[in-house]
Amino acid sequence: MTSLLQQNDPAVFEAIENEVRRQNDGLELIASENFVSREVLQAMGTAFTNKYAEGLPGKRYYGGCQFADVVEDLARDRAKALFKADWVNVQPHSGASANAAVYLATMNPGDTFLGLDLAHGGHLTHGSPVNFSGILYKAEYYGVEKSGPLAGRIDMDRVREKALAIRPRMISIGASAYSRDFDYEAFRAIADEVDALLWLDMAHTAGLIASGVLNDPMDHCHIISTTTHKTLRGPRGGMILIGNDFENPFGKVAPKSGRVKRMSELLDSAVFPGMQGGPLMHVIAGKAVAFAEAGREEFKTYSAQVVKNAAAMAQEFVDRGYEVVSEGTDNHMCLIDLRNKKLTGKEAEAVLGQAEITVNKNMVPFDDQSPFVTSGIRLGTPAMTTRGLVEDDFRRIVSLMDRALMNGDDEAKLAAVRADVFEICQAFPLYDTVLA
Repeated sequence: MTSLLQQNDPAVFEAIENEVRRQNDGLELIASENFVSREVLQAMGTAFTNKYAEGLPGKRYYGGCQFADVVEDLARDRAKALFKADWVNVQPHSGASANAAVYLATMNPGDTFLGLDLAHGGHLTHGSPVNFSGILYKAEYYGVEKSGPLAGRIDMDRVREKALAIRPRMISIGASAYSRDFDYEAFRAIADEVDALLWLDMAHTAGLIASGVLNDPMDHCHIISTTTHKTLRGPRGGMILIGNDFENPFGKVAPKSGRVKRMSELLDSAVFPGMQGGPLMHVIAGKAVAFAEAGREEFKTYSAQVVKNAAAMAQEFVDRGYEVVSEGTDNHMCLIDLRNKKLTGKEAEAVLGQAEITVNKNMVPFDDQSPFVTSGIRLGTPAMTTRGLVEDDFRRIVSLMDRALMNGDDEAKLAAVRADVFEICQAFPLYDTVLA
């Protein structure tokens, strides 16, 4: 199929080839990115991309969905087994659309919820004023401590104080730039005390949770959403799960029977027809493949290595005089505050990019720069761990990053770092340049 593309649309083919080379020849340290298997790539590039399948397996609005039902049931069953969940919806196109469905099923416009502040590591969909979640709902925030023994970490006593003060309809957990694990039991106790739903967005940590290297939220959170890429190493997409289905607390009834709906029913209808139309069946096929991969012993070994690599990387930065937020990590990422190095995140991202090291600028807690400049960078280990790198490799990567950051205006020294980066990448090949 790639030879046909090369022949009939060489411009698109060339862009794909260049992207494959970029991924092969550089160090990918963006915490939200990973490399899927060839099997996932193959599943996504199939004739399922042609098929509309609105509705759920066995309850479709179009004919010809018998094989779509098979692949979606495979994805649902594998996800339920992987996370020990009672119910799953694998149709959300993204983590953001999964989160939108959670809000639609549980909140009314103007209702209050409590989430982690974006500036302290939260996510755009957890109440940012420029996002639908902050526009439609009343967002209140908890954050991390500025100093003391919990500097860079969430103080659960402060979360409780905030929840008691505002009595939110829902409390959200989850982050895009928080490197510590969550105390789900403590969050649930607070939610129960203020009669709130507890929702976890585990987009970043789903693979680590599935592998048992982080705390298990299933018995504590009412609703869980996630992406299916990042540490889960599947295709770009979303998913919603319930550990134990329950009668919804809002009294909404099914029109014909008059019975109170289950939360799973509210969420199913919030996904379709509430938030989106037809599911992307080729992506769901890729999800099914990825969930099977994540259930294997090799994936548990991989996840454990992701965490070891992140810890080694964070410690190497500390040893070299960098300020690591919360002084370390429990998961796949670390957040580096560059203010003591007289650098902004924007500058660091650009310099490292010249050395073929891909990172993203990121705000740090109590940042004094704008979101377009930032004082920090966010780093993650999932992608390069997929390629086979271990702790010593990440220590070497930190040394290369330090060389680049300290010599950002010296092209000869950046070229030397680029050469070392290329050497590492050649030792850990990813894909052939043509993905036939």
